[in-house]
Order: sequence, then structure tokens, then C-alpha cells
Amino acid sequence: MAQRGKAVIPLKNILTQISQQHQVKFNYLEDEIVVYAVAEPDQNWTLEQKIDYLKQETRLQFKLIDKKYYTIYNDKNLDKPLCGFLLDAETGQGIENAVISIDKMAISVFTNEKGYFELPKVSSDVIKVQHQSYQSFSINPVDLYVTGCPKFNLQSISQSLDEVVTQRYLATGISKEIDGSIVVKPKKFGILPGLIEPDVLQTMQQIPGIISIDETVSNINVRGGTHDQNLFLWNGIRMFQTGHFFGLISAFNPSLAQNISITKNGSSAFYGESVSSLVDISSFTNSVEKTNSSISANMISAEFYTKVKVSDKAKLTLSGRRSLTDFFESPTYKNYSDRVFQNTVITNLSTNEIVNYQNNLDFYFYDITAQYEQKIDARHELSIDLIAIENSLDFNQSTTDLNKMSDLRQENFGGSVQWKSNWNSKHFTEFEAYLSNYELNSLNETLESSQVLNQKNRVLDTGFRIKNSNTISKTLTLNTGYQFNETGVTNFDEINIPVFSRIITTVLRSNAGIVEGIYETEDKNTLLKAGLRANYFDRFKTFLLEPRVQFNQAFSPNLRLEILGERKSQTLSQVIDLQQDFLGIEKRRWTLADNEGIPIQKSLQVSMGMTFDKNNWLLTIDNFYKKVTGITTSGQGFLNQFESVKSTGSYTAIGAEFLVQKSFHRFYTWLSYSFNDNEYEFDSLNMTSFPNNYEITHAISWAGIYEWEKLKLALGAKWHSGRPITTPTSFTVSETNPVIVYNSPNNTKLKDYFQVNFSASKDWKLDSKVNLEAAVSILNLLNAKNSLNRFYRVNTTNFTVESVDISSLEMTPNVSVKVSF
Repeated sequence: MAQRGKAVIPLKNILTQISQQHQVKFNYLEDEIVVYAVAEPDQNWTLEQKIDYLKQETRLQFKLIDKKYYTIYNDKNLDKPLCGFLLDAETGQGIENAVISIDKMAISVFTNEKGYFELPKVSSDVIKVQHQSYQSFSINPVDLYVTGCPKFNLQSISQSLDEVVTQRYLATGISKEIDGSIVVKPKKFGILPGLIEPDVLQTMQQIPGIISIDETVSNINVRGGTHDQNLFLWNGIRMFQTGHFFGLISAFNPSLAQNISITKNGSSAFYGESVSSLVDISSFTNSVEKTNSSISANMISAEFYTKVKVSDKAKLTLSGRRSLTDFFESPTYKNYSDRVFQNTVITNLSTNEIVNYQNNLDFYFYDITAQYEQKIDARHELSIDLIAIENSLDFNQSTTDLNKMSDLRQENFGGSVQWKSNWNSKHFTEFEAYLSNYELNSLNETLESSQVLNQKNRVLDTGFRIKNSNTISKTLTLNTGYQFNETGVTNFDEINIPVFSRIITTVLRSNAGIVEGIYETEDKNTLLKAGLRANYFDRFKTFLLEPRVQFNQAFSPNLRLEILGERKSQTLSQVIDLQQDFLGIEKRRWTLADNEGIPIQKSLQVSMGMTFDKNNWLLTIDNFYKKVTGITTSGQGFLNQFESVKSTGSYTAIGAEFLVQKSFHRFYTWLSYSFNDNEYEFDSLNMTSFPNNYEITHAISWAGIYEWEKLKLALGAKWHSGRPITTPTSFTVSETNPVIVYNSPNNTKLKDYFQVNFSASKDWKLDSKVNLEAAVSILNLLNAKNSLNRFYRVNTTNFTVESVDISSLEMTPNVSVKVSF
């Protein structure tokens, strides 16, 4: 009896037609039928057929009083207002200030903090739902005319073009998106081997193609690139310091981040200043949640986090973390110190052991963030963000007669203001102004002499960006924008014996126009995102065009093809002047391109991959080609015959990345493999082509993870071939000319690296509002002895060549406890 394809009309009109045609009367309450609109029944049907049809379509009851009179009534449980809840599809939290409207009746209401709304039963017209941060949609009033108040899950606008290819990638809370990016959601994070919390920079090293060649988060290598070639953003602020404890701990509080996007290739045209990867950390939320807080501590630091609901339309989020290292020395701290301070001014370079002088080392770090979010109305919202990160080291050396103090400060402060306007369901605008200030200060007093070395490195980065998004049709979106950026870099060196001082300040301004088109079919089977970024650098009077492309095609529900490509550039990079700069701990200093000795770095990268996901099996494979030009020898960390040579060149990386993952009921496991062939080209050097310092030819990673209710266990292993090194031709040198003669650059490799890691965590619900979480991790469970790097020096006592090894972290336990309320 279905009448599909016909236009629907109000039920009241249909009842009038039936009354006239069949000479019957219907008694009903207006409020009980007004929400219904159905297709008109066939005129040739009998009265009984028409009534049966209306019962089926409306769920109303028709009771025959006598031959000519019918009473129509509904279920008494439905005698309530039309109501419902709007919830965030990702977090399950209520969505506040969404507009619920019936246009023809000029009626609109707003959802409360729980996402609840209530409408009078006044019309059969479609109900519209709108919110600036979510996709608009419509509700049939019949869907509300049910027992209770139904719940509707809304997808955020930012998610609408980021469909998930696979929901669990490596761990719970990590997903692979249709645009090729990897997204980490710390609130949903499961567990990874060796981690007790969702540390973003440690987590990203689990992704095939991403590795840290020296076990630090301040030297992350993506497809053979250096750390400074990655762009790190926190709420739109560029971060120049990414690590605490000089690289062993991420500088970003893991309790805070809501969404972390990691892109190895094919980044949006709205991102510049990087020739390698993009790490975009965002703590924005779409709703004003209720007040919640947490405090936690581990064997290195303590932290707090709180989100305060200031009003129905505003919230304030605060977080802070401080090390405990200046209060007590845990076994974790001792192992971290031994790893960090190898072969630095803090150690005796002749023996590579801690000096025998009486010494006192005082070290601490902290990070603080603040975020204020205000919903101005249903269409506009404001966000203000602040972040402060600092590492502080005071090092005192003394004898019975002498006392010398050295210190090192590393800090990054940033702020941003963001305004979002959702003019309508098809037009969105975002404006952001930002500032980031980085400083590295070092004062080194030599105990054996009266020499004092003072060094500074400062970066001040300011700018603003505008993004405008227009939905042209259901399948096409056009984004346009503009970005202005001014970066100033200051480098200062001063020494008292012999007297020497220099200060160099450079400033570069850039303008970028951006256009980006996104085509995505309604069935989500095809995505094509193509963008163009046009950069103009006023100092060089240079234009650079950077095309970007992302293509994803589904051949079946289980099989997808992915093609990514991009051209990118960056003007800011890190170099090493001397290996003992900044006490030998943070040797790298930021510097701007001058288009002469330090060119603008440019990259070209293309990749093609496949994803297969079926029956809890996940297989991914990516093949890539990457070429970066404009690199310098001083930016590549040479410790051989090129350590003091100034030259420019390029590197070319060709590789493949493979992942296979299998999920069972409570257990899942994955195995990844990466291949990387990475070659330098320096035309002015005597060896023009040779292996890259950061080439890891083969890398394998495995993990087995078990999750049962609130218990999580993870065991994993990492293996990779050793990094390239250059050996001397002889282990003796001439007394008259004690200079090491080397073989061809990077002629051999270190021994293979191998490490096993373990983690476990457990949650307890103490009451309705308080949750306790405890976690334990063991890095390098088997205490494997791995060499991370090796270089050579001359022993002037016996004129021999000595080798110095930088060793990996020893077996290191850590324990954390977290209380959320």
C-alpha cells in the first residue's frame, strides 16, 4: 500500500478528503495529528484500505464508534512536547546554542548546555537544525513524536571533509583520514608500548616513515628529513621548542590536546614554512562542557588540567606541568640525565665520563597553557590562547680554590586570537592573529681558565591569516585565504678571552595567497582536494608557487587508492656552528635564509598508496619520492671532514612504508616496515653524492595490545639498521699536523638498533565524578646497548684517534597516577 514518490500533504487535509468521499466523520485533537504529513492514498482504495494505510504511516489509532464516526487518538506516552538532544558525534557531549527552527511558523529555540531542545507540536513542516560548528540537517517532526526524547549525533564541520578511512590505526584513539593525515585524539587514546600517556611526539614515532634517530622528540626525522623541516603548530602558533629535558619529553601537555593531525605529505595549501611534515595540535572544542579537572604525577613531573564553565557560552581551560627533578632524583631522572649529558661540556671529553670536580646540577622545566573560548552567538565565536614553555639548567663546578657557574635557558612563549564566523550553512570565515617568541641563552664559565662564553639565539614570529570557506554544492567546496608573516632572528656570541663579540639580526616578511578546491562525492568514495599557495618574500623579491593535491578513491567498501603530492618551502632552519655551542646540549640555532649561503629550502614530494580494511584486518602501503633542495652542511650535523665546511646541496629520498594490523575481540597487533634510500648531493664537495646522515634504510616496529574494560597492556619492539657514520683511514695522526684523515663520507653504518618497550594502565571509577588512573612503563625492557651516533677525536697525549659513542637510554621505568574529577 506504499505511496512512494508522491508529495506529502498534512494529515488533516487527507482526513477532510476521505470524509467527503466516503461520507464519514473523524473526531481528533488538533495537537495529536498536526505533526503528520503523508502521501495521499489512492482514490480507488476502499475506506478500510485508506484507514489501514494511515495507521501504518502515522502509528495513530482509529476507533469506529458507529458506521459513520471514527475517533482518532495516539499513544498516551506520546502526550509530551516535541523534544530531543543534539550530541557531538565524537565526544558524546551535548551541543549548546544550536538553533532549532520551523521557518513557516517563525518559531525557533536554542539547545541548552546538555543539547536538549523542546518545540510545541504546531506543524508538520520539517524542523531545521543549525550550528556554526556542525553540519546542518533536518528533522521530520514525526521522528520527535515518540516515547522519550531521541538523541541526534552531529558531525562537526571540520570532520565533514575528513572522513575516516580506518577508525583504529596503531591504537585506540588514532585514526587515518581520507585526506592521508593521521589524527590522534588523546581523550580516546588507548595505549602504546613504552608510553604512560598520549605524548604526541612520542606517539607520532610509531607511524611508519617517522623515526627519531637519537631517541629524542627534538630530532624527529620524517622520511629522511631533519627536525627543523617539520612544522609544529599549537592552536595556530608555530612552536620552535618541542621538547623538555632537552628532547626526551614532549613539551606539549598530554592532558590538554583535543585533536592532533599529523601529515607526512599532501598538506593543505593553508600551511607553509616546512619542507617535511606537519603536526597541527588543536585544543578547541565545539561545546561548552561542564567543569572538569585532573591532577597527575610521574617520576619526572607533575601536572594539572582544568576546564571551567564560566557561563553558558564561555569556558576557560588551564593546564600546567612542572618537573620534580630539582626536588628529588628518581631512577627515571638519573637515566634521562645520563642520556642527555653525554659528551657535553658537563662531561669530561677526554674520558667521556662525569668530571671529578665537585659539581652541582640544578635542572627543571615547566609548561603552562591558557585558553578562553566565548560563543558570541549562534554564528560567531572567539578564542584566545597562550602557551609558555621553559627548560632551565644551572651547572656549578668547583674545586677547593675555584667556583664557576654555567647556565642554559630555553623558552618558547606564544599567543593567538581567533575569530570564527559561520554566516550560514554554506559560508564560513576564520581570522587568526598569532605571535611566537623563542629564546635560547647560554653562559659558560670554564673552570680551568677565566674564559666566559655568552650565547643567545632568538626568534620572533608574528602574523595573521584569513580563511574563507564556501560550499558551492553538495560535492564542491571552495576555500580561499591570505597569510602575512614576519620573522626576525637574532644570534649573539660574546667571549672575554680573547675579546670577541657579534650580533646578527635578520628579518623576513612573507605574503601568501591561498586557493583550495575540494570535491567529494556524496557517497564519500571519491575525494579530490587541490590547492595552490602563492608565496612572496619581500626581502628577496621572489615568488614561489606551491601546488598541493590529495586524491582518494574507493574501489570497494574495503579498498582505497591514495595519491598525494606537494611542493613546499621554508625560510627558517636550524644550523650548528660548533658542536659545543650552548654547553653542547642544544647545539642547533635558528637562522633565516639569505638566498646566498643559506638558500630557501624547497621540496617536492609525491606518494601513492593503498589501504585495505576488512574483517578486522588493516593493510596499508605507501611508496614515496621526496627531494629537498637548499640544505646546508651546517644544518645536517656532520661530524666528519665536512664539520667545518660551508656548502649547499640537496637530498633525495625514495622509499616505501607498510603496515599490517589485526584486531581481535580484546587484543590487536600490528607490524610495520619502512624502507628509505636517502642520498645527499653537494656539488662543491669532493664527494658529490653519498648517504644522508639521517638515512635509516630498514625499520621494523611491532606491538601487541590488550584492552579489557579498564585494563590496558602493551608490549612492543623496534628494530632498525644503524645510521651512517664516517670512519678515519688510520687511528694515528701526525704530531706536527694532528688532523684526522677520513674515509669517504658515511662509508659505513653503526650496528643495528633494537629495543623492547612495555606499558600497562588501569582505570578505577571511585564515584560518579572521580576517576583514578594508574600507569607503568618500561623503556628498553631488555636493557639493550645501542649506539646512536659515533664520532672521532684526536688524543693529543699519544696522538691517537679515539672514537666516542653516544649511547641510547638504558632500561628506564616510569610510573604515573592521575585523578580526574
